Order: sequence, then C-alpha cells, then structure tokens
Amino acid sequence: MNPLAGLSHMLDHAFFQNALLAGTAVAFICGLVGFFVVLRTQVFAGDAMSHVAYTGAVAALAAGVDLRLGLFASTIVVGVVLGLLGGRGESDDVVIGVVFSWILGLGVFFLAWYTTHNSAGGSSSNVKVLFGSIFGIARHDAAVAVIIAAVLVVILLAIARPLLFSSVDPAVAAARGVPVRPLSIVFLALLGATAAEGAQIIGSLLLLGLLAAPPAAARLLTDRPWRAFWLSGLLAVAAVWIGLVIAYAAPRLPPSFTIMTVAVAEYALAGVWFWVRGHRLTRREERVAA
Repeated sequence: MNPLAGLSHMLDHAFFQNALLAGTAVAFICGLVGFFVVLRTQVFAGDAMSHVAYTGAVAALAAGVDLRLGLFASTIVVGVVLGLLGGRGESDDVVIGVVFSWILGLGVFFLAWYTTHNSAGGSSSNVKVLFGSIFGIARHDAAVAVIIAAVLVVILLAIARPLLFSSVDPAVAAARGVPVRPLSIVFLALLGATAAEGAQIIGSLLLLGLLAAPPAAARLLTDRPWRAFWLSGLLAVAAVWIGLVIAYAAPRLPPSFTIMTVAVAEYALAGVWFWVRGHRLTRREERVAA
C-alpha cells in the first residue's frame, strides 16, 4: 500500500538494473549531444530526428528485420542528407521541414503496411517504438546500449573542440581553417545515431525532451561552455535516475513520463535560479551606481 515500500530493494531486480545501466548510457550521450543541439539552435533538427527514428523503426518492423537496423540506418542517413543539403555550417530549417514531412509520410506508409500484414502484436510494438520500454530491456540489449553510447561519446569528444568553435562563430572558424561543413555533417549523423539509441529507451515521441531540456538547463546554470557541456550529460543522467526511482515507487506512472517530467523540472528550476541570480545582480549594480 505504501508506494515507497521496497525502494531499498529496487536494485535487486534485474529489470531495474538493466534499465539503470542502459538509461545512464543513453542519457549521458543525449545530454552531451544535446548541448551542441541547443548551442547550434538545431532543436528542430533533433525533433525531426526523433520522427525519423520512429519511421525507421516501423520500417524495420514491416520488413521483419532487427529494430536497431532500421533505427540507426534511417537516422544516420537522414542526418548526413540534412548536412549535405543545408547551408554552410548548419542545417536549413526549410530543408529539415521538407525532409521531415516526407519522412512522416513514409512512417504512415510503413505503419499501415505493418498493421495490415502483421496484425498480431502490431499495436504493442508501435507503442513501444513511440514511448519506449526501458523496464523491458534485456541485459544483452543494455550492454549493447552502453557500448554504442561509449563509441558515440568518443566520436563526439574527438570533434568537440572544433565543433564548439564552429558553433559559436562559423565564419571565423571557417577563416581559421576549421572544416565547418564536414563537421556539421558529422554532427548531424552523430545526432541521428543518438536519436536511434535514445528511441529504444524513452521512445521516439519523447526523445526531444532528453536532448533539449537538460542541456538548456545547463546553459542557464553556467555560461562556461565546457562546464555546461559536462553538466548537460550529468543533468540528463539525473533525470533518468530520478525518473526511474519515481516510476518504480509508483508503478502506474510510465517511466518515460517520469523521466521527461524530471527533465522539464530541471529546466524550470534552472530558469528560476537564472532569474533570481539576474535579479540580484541587477539590484547590486543599482546599489553600486547609487
């Protein structure tokens, strides 16, 4: 009867261990990549990637192949295409909108095909793709998620410094010899792979929240880019941990919902702290001027 009863034993359950392992890995890479998504004002691209992940997953289901094959193939390919078709150093919102609309149409087509030819379990698979199934992850899948996330982190760290330069001032970066356009293509492909990874845990529909909310909160908490970069990953991980504990304590609450609620709460609290700090600085400046 007590929703808090048994929380001390939650780590004894294999499903919670797997969820914590995979969720931590996915959240960390989402937070780090999300920092550059917010910095480069490419949140729309992140939203598009979440829908591309859904289309790729449904296409894989319709073709009868591994779900991850459709997720990673679709998101990475679309990320590269957006980088090639976009403007110098950044993806164009018009290009994203056009590709986004076409991808959504493909998603409807594959969904109709899948539900028509594979009626058994069709609705449950569709719901898992949309909202994730973090408490249903097997140990092998959790281990694979950790390995993929580690590879993505290594790739991101390898390009992080020139990517930060080109994100802050692409014109000056290009003048200094930084390959701005190739970096943009690589980053969008990396964003696609991150979207594919995250969609398996929290679902394609809610993926944008983990890519945007913790990094946006981090940027409100500090104006130092590298500190905000690492803080984004830590806030995303904290959102997953707290969200999983809440979902375990209150089983009627879906874990994806609790994770997203915590992530949004982090942004809201960071916004309040940012406003209070700015108000105090303003009052201090007024006193000094007086």
